[in-house]
Amino acid sequence: MEYLSDKSSVARMDKDLEKISPFELKNRLIEMADESVKKMAHVMLNAGRGNPNWIATEPREAFFALGSFGIEECRRVMNMTEGIAGIPERTGIAQRFEAYLKQKEGTPGIDLLKRTYNYMLMEHAADPDDLVHEWAESIVGDQYPVPDRILKYTEILVQDYLNREMCNGNPPQGKFDLFATEGGTAGMCYVFDSLEENFLLHKGDSVALMVPVFTPYIEIPELARYDYDVLNISADTMSEDGLHTWQYKVEDIYKLRDPKYKALFIVNPSNPPSYQLNKECVDAIKDVVERWNPNLMIVTDDVYGTFVPGFRSLMADLPQNTICVYSFSKYFGATGWRVAVTAIHENNVFDKMIATLPRKRKSELAKRYGSLTMHVEDMKFIDRMVADSRQVALNHTAGLSLPQQMQMSLFAAFSLLDTEDKYRHAMLNLIHTRLKALWENTGFILPDDPLRAGYYSEIDMLIWAKKFYGDAFVQYLKATYNPLDVVFRLANETGLVVLNGGGFDGPEWSIRVSLANLNEKDYIKIGLSIRRILNEYAEKWRKENN
Repeated sequence: MEYLSDKSSVARMDKDLEKISPFELKNRLIEMADESVKKMAHVMLNAGRGNPNWIATEPREAFFALGSFGIEECRRVMNMTEGIAGIPERTGIAQRFEAYLKQKEGTPGIDLLKRTYNYMLMEHAADPDDLVHEWAESIVGDQYPVPDRILKYTEILVQDYLNREMCNGNPPQGKFDLFATEGGTAGMCYVFDSLEENFLLHKGDSVALMVPVFTPYIEIPELARYDYDVLNISADTMSEDGLHTWQYKVEDIYKLRDPKYKALFIVNPSNPPSYQLNKECVDAIKDVVERWNPNLMIVTDDVYGTFVPGFRSLMADLPQNTICVYSFSKYFGATGWRVAVTAIHENNVFDKMIATLPRKRKSELAKRYGSLTMHVEDMKFIDRMVADSRQVALNHTAGLSLPQQMQMSLFAAFSLLDTEDKYRHAMLNLIHTRLKALWENTGFILPDDPLRAGYYSEIDMLIWAKKFYGDAFVQYLKATYNPLDVVFRLANETGLVVLNGGGFDGPEWSIRVSLANLNEKDYIKIGLSIRRILNEYAEKWRKENN
């Protein structure tokens, strides 16, 4: 396929490509890159998707070590030569676990199991047999999840993890109820569904979205079921030297003072710019809620929070108004595990607004959830989410699988017990080295910013076109080329796959590069290729204007 090199080729382009999700466009770019590999012997480099090319090893080693103990416990109860065993027994299981830890001392994963076990006993006075029995049943996956929302000891460990990582070690008073879900994407779907099912949002309601943002947050509100009236609050603030800061104007946030805005959706740190909300923006949102719009429902997706030292989520500052969706996928290299939690404070506006619904709506909800409880009016919103996740009728089979919850527990424990933050420092160094390689080889300037996560990078080509060649060149680019031209050229000529930032409601001429899934030398190649394409545009412009 010929890349979009001029107006005639733009005219030949299928205009629908500009409208589809960048993640679907990625598939076409990969096809083009594959063709490039065949024709030009390039190695395809996919910097479009945010799947990490690392894993956290110790929590996985602990998982597999626990698996051996779980199988031993099952065979202890029943051991048939045909490959049939029993299920773990509670009585005395902690003593047997301690003996197992001693027997296996020094083997991979055992130290984390031992330290996690001692942490739960010392910090939370866990009943040893109850704890180890939950772990043994979780690792062999022999039961439905009970409680269905999240297992007892998984919730304790993950709560501690969120207090540390999402609340910077200073959580609000009270506690958060957690719902373990099949990745953050499932959590997103459940939140949208239950807000609608419980009449907290209605078709056509006014909501706000902080952009650029992960594309499903753009696309879901447009579905016929929701059809929300969306206010985009754009991260379009600029520094004095004309560079993006990827923060939001306070005056735009203050538009949420109007109570017609029912909900605010945020990815924090952002995707793709990859910046945490600054204090000015957080204070503005707090002011909106505390003084003007007290029932504003905030949904914050904080999957990249662990990549910013000292990160503090809106769940910490506005706990009563906030639903936090957090996934373990990125930080621990675990996208295939599909492990995440949705957190809602025990005292929240969601429950309060349900309690004040009109009688007719309450009657409809009593009918919807009546098979689960005789007192639907006392049912928490988060428990309604659990039921809605299984169409209510299948609530008895709700919940994240036990092995997934066990691995999530070990991820949380691994981070909690890493008191020197060795893993975090190594992780940040890994992605920041890649970020530096990318930007240094574009020849562009990336100022230091403590709020930058650096998991992605968004490069606005028009900013640099203007800085290097002036306004006339910018106008030439906009008049001559399609904004998708850069990503198509990269795929077609070099086998490099990046995504168009415009698909995330970012600047139309920006490109989004994931720093998670390639090696440093690959980002050097991407940086050099981006700058080469810009220079080629400029050379053609000069020739046409001489």
